[in-house]
Amino acid sequence: MIWQDKEGAPLSCVEKLRVLRENDAELRDVLQDAFEDGILMGATAESMRRSFEEALASLTDPTVALTAGDEGKQTA
Repeated sequence: MIWQDKEGAPLSCVEKLRVLRENDAELRDVLQDAFEDGILMGATAESMRRSFEEALASLTDPTVALTAGDEGKQTA
């Protein structure tokens, strides 16, 4: 996986890449466990994938929220 900055350049900071790799691995493990639980409880693989896709689609970019919140502020 190549993570990119806002300009599309690959991230190169070793520490940032380490954290991103760890987060990615942890997320994959949790998703796999949840996927298997759902299947074992009778959900279809497709319905589990749809659920995960909906969860991903609902994520908000915290930098957009911060920018939107700053629009109404005036500087002294």
